Amino acid sequence: MDCDVASLAQISAADLLAAQARLRRYLDPTPLHHAERFGCWLKLENLQRTGSYKVRGALNALLAARERGDHRTVIAASAGNHAQGLAWAAYRLGVNVITVMPRCAPQTKIAGVAHWGATVRLHGDTYDEAKAFAIELADQHDYRLLSAFDDPDVIAGQGTVALELAAFAPDVMLVPIGGGGLAAGVAIALKSELLSGSAAAKRVRVIGAQVEGVDSMARALRGDRRLIEPAATLADGVRVKDPGRLTERVLSTLLDDVVIVREAELRETLVRLALEEHIIAEGAGALALAAGRRIAGKRKCAVVSGGNLDAGVLARLLSEVRPRAPRRPRRRAREALGRDTAVEADIYKLANLSFDSAAQPARTHTASPSPQHSDATEELPA
Repeated sequence: MDCDVASLAQISAADLLAAQARLRRYLDPTPLHHAERFGCWLKLENLQRTGSYKVRGALNALLAARERGDHRTVIAASAGNHAQGLAWAAYRLGVNVITVMPRCAPQTKIAGVAHWGATVRLHGDTYDEAKAFAIELADQHDYRLLSAFDDPDVIAGQGTVALELAAFAPDVMLVPIGGGGLAAGVAIALKSELLSGSAAAKRVRVIGAQVEGVDSMARALRGDRRLIEPAATLADGVRVKDPGRLTERVLSTLLDDVVIVREAELRETLVRLALEEHIIAEGAGALALAAGRRIAGKRKCAVVSGGNLDAGVLARLLSEVRPRAPRRPRRRAREALGRDTAVEADIYKLANLSFDSAAQPARTHTASPSPQHSDATEELPA
């Protein structure tokens, strides 16, 4: 069943720190990359184990359950990345897991789940149909149903993405939103005075990104909880009809805004990432950066949430999408002033060097230059 929000304790900074302590043994921090042509920093979760941030929440949930003595078989519904993360975590911990995935899931993600020995069940054409089937199996066999986003342990695990950015202190954080697990964890981490300091917590803005026609969380935050079938999109990882209740509660308090991105913008951003930054991102992975093109900030950071993209899809995008040439960068006044000052200093040094050379006696001459012709000659006191 879905999480009973009323019975859940508030997710705190302590939960995120506990998750970070659990995961440190298994997962290395992912790098931060400056995409200069986009004017944005990128948190490269596409380089995480299994190619997505999802492994953080899945692994933390399994480790927390083991601490509580819960050894039941785990079942989860996923569009692909949560299933891969859960399969890898179960392999490392020796836990039995079952993953239910929609038939339209990318083949690279299905193969990734099977590679780590998890049981794969394909059911339905959407994530929500796969989720309903997983709930049915959990009720029949007393499995533990692990939500891809609406679970306190999962949210705490996803929040460790932002804990790794504490020293960077972004003023704008851009996060893709499907069910809201990543956005909720990041918002808790960055808005907590305990974790980021009071000044940084007040300054940072957390901005969510969704695709046009796949905006269930944006509508839920406005009070519209209608279950509308999401449109077909390249960002299959965020194609969720029914967003999380717990994540909605967190985001209604901590999220600053949601940007809705057009499909064409998403496709162009994905291709530009590959061609200009040499970064392979899946559709949902490029979503936050696509939204960031509309947001101003001095230290913007976008989460590249995953890189599990089918080779055929990438080849088709590279052949079909012709991104516009990026604008030439503008020179900042401070940089220009610094450059002019440096040039003047170099000219001054060269002038002094030439002057000093002229003032020194030439080695081939035996006579010293006349004092009245040398400004460098020191005057003797009278």
